[in-house]
Parts: sequence; C-alpha cells; structure tokens
Amino acid sequence: MNSLDLPGRPQDTRVVVAMSGGVDSSVVAGLLKREGYDVVGVTLQLYDHGAATHRAGSCCAGQDIDDARRVSETLGIPHYVLDYEERFRKAVIDPFAESYVHGETPIPCVSCNQTVKFADLLATAQELGADALATGHYIRSRANGNGHRALYRPVDADRDQSYFLFATTQAQIDYLRFPLGGLPKPAVRAIAEEMGLTVAAKHDSQDICFVPQGKYSDIIAKLKPAAANPGDIVHIDGRILGRHDGILRYTIGQRRGIGIASGEPLYVVYLDAERARVIVGPREALETHKIYLRNMNWLGDGNLADIPPEGLELFAKVRSTRPPRPAVLHHKDGATFVELVDGESGVAPGQACVLYSDEGNEARVFGGGFIGRSERGAEAEAMLSRLGARTAPITAG
Repeated sequence: MNSLDLPGRPQDTRVVVAMSGGVDSSVVAGLLKREGYDVVGVTLQLYDHGAATHRAGSCCAGQDIDDARRVSETLGIPHYVLDYEERFRKAVIDPFAESYVHGETPIPCVSCNQTVKFADLLATAQELGADALATGHYIRSRANGNGHRALYRPVDADRDQSYFLFATTQAQIDYLRFPLGGLPKPAVRAIAEEMGLTVAAKHDSQDICFVPQGKYSDIIAKLKPAAANPGDIVHIDGRILGRHDGILRYTIGQRRGIGIASGEPLYVVYLDAERARVIVGPREALETHKIYLRNMNWLGDGNLADIPPEGLELFAKVRSTRPPRPAVLHHKDGATFVELVDGESGVAPGQACVLYSDEGNEARVFGGGFIGRSERGAEAEAMLSRLGARTAPITAG
C-alpha cells in the first residue's frame, strides 16, 4: 500500500489534484509529487465577476488560476484549466439565489462540492486515468473494513470542513483522498515555505467565493429582483414595527442591522417569503428542539430504515461555526428529523445539519441533510401560526 491507500507503487499511480490556487491544494500537489505519484493538477475556472477575480480570499478565478499554474511549474507537474463557468452557474449560483427567494440561508460551498467538484471534476479525473482525486480539504478518510471508506473530522479542529462535505456520496468518498486531514494548518504553511511555493503566505479563501466584497445581497438582487421587494418587519406578537428593503438582507438569528429601534433585544425568528415579512422576537423565540431534514445523505452503517423506533443517539452540528451537540436521529414514514437534546438557537432553513458519532475530532461523519423546517417551543410555534407563517417544509433548491 502507498500513503493514499491505493494498490501499486506511487510512480505507477496517477492522482489528479484539484488546485484552487491556494496554499492547501498546492501543498497537496507538492506532497504527492514528493512521494513519487504521477500528479496532474487541474484548476476549475468557475466564475468571472470582475473585482472578485482579484479580491483577497477569493478562489477559482483570475489570480488564483495564475497561482495554481505557477505552483505547478515549480513542482514540475502538468496543469490544466477547465472552464466550468456554465456548470457552476447552473449548479451553484442559480440555486443559491433561488433559495434566498424562498427565505432560506443556503450554503453554496456544499452545492459546489456536491456537483461541480465531486461529480464533474471527479468524472474528468477518471477520464484522465487517475486512480484518485485529491483535494486540500481538512477532513480525513480511511477504510472502514467493509470495502469502503468513511469520513472523519480532521486533526485541526479549527479548520474542520466536514460540515461542507456531508453530502459526499459513498462512491465519491471511495475515490477521493484528503492528504491534509492529519496536519494542522501551520504545518501546511511551513511545508509550502520549505517547497518554495509562492502561495505559502497567501490568504485563505473566505465567505462566498463568487461574491465580490462578500455582498451576496447584490448578486441575489440582480439574479432574483423579487427577493429585494420591501415588506413589513413584524413582531412575533403581531405588531408591525417597521419596513425592510428585502428579506434577502436577513437571516434567522440575526440581531444587528435589523433596521428598527426597540426597547428590547430583537432577533430575526422567521422569514415569511410568501408575504415578504421579516418576523422578529425575543431570543427565546429562536430556541429550537426539532428539525426536519431533506435531501438526506446517510453515511453511517446500515440504512436509515434500520434506525430503531426510539432513534439513534449521536451528535449534530447545525452551523459551520458551532460544535457538534447531543442529538437523536429519527426516520419514520419516510421523514427524517433530529431532536436536539439541549436545543439550539438561530436554526435556519437551507443550512445543513451534519451528523457525527461523537463530539471529538476523531468523530466519524454520518452524513446529514439540509434543514427544511424547524420546530420551536410551543409558545413560539403558536404565535407563528397565528401570524400565518408557513409550517410545511420548504422544498426550494
């Protein structure tokens, strides 16, 4: 076996490395080249929005493509640039905007991994005769004893990207490799310095890659003007408190920048897309104990149908910046829902609920799903119902 758990000698093993132009994927290419693999670098051109191509923290555009090319020259590996702009627009940008129109808070990075990177690029890697596709994501995978591989959180908990990879299919996991999962970020930068890579000190990608200056509302307003329609800001008790300039400028759990003066702290507790209403209330109205999931991707052992009637105890993460918390997974009558043992606040439709075996960084990733609907406390649910807020699961995207 070689370091990637692939049969054969490294020099007889072709690996395509997805090179974004950043330090992480560049180091992956360098490490595999150093070990003797037949490395091919591939960079995807995903968008071209003028300022975004030169903005620090962007990826997969202008300057980043040049950086990936220079790294490939330094390492002495072939490098190809594939124009995936049209695919990226249809698979990521359009659904992202559509999701906001329906009052959701989508995660385009998940869609990008799910479609463009781990479907389209993976197929291209196979066409190139590669034995694996390697990326710079901070996550680990290893054989689980049944002929497949399983995903695990990385050594560097601060860089954990498992939340954005929950939708990866079993077939994709078996083909993918993540060489940085066992390394802390400082060590990766040190390796880049040692290799003489020009990207060693380059800023990490931040926010949403295709949005200039991180102002996603500008992109959504351009693609879906209806999302910028003004409407009422309504207290959960029914009082109209003011007006807003479009629900796309708000997200569940938001406190600052709501645009109204109040003697009490108010939070966005619901986005009523049908009536263009932003519903606000006290923090306790955000407390959520049950969430219903759609587009479920189960990576645990067995099938969802095998989950016992009392549910399966595990840990769930409902935001990328939050730790996994105790939860119970249920699957009944074709519906999948999670009970959050201690409750969570600011749970937003469109975000992901990712499931883990435990709360540590050795935890196995059990997959997850997108949040379609959440249930608050009885009082908050009753008040939302009186306001006519939709209670059925949202199906956009």
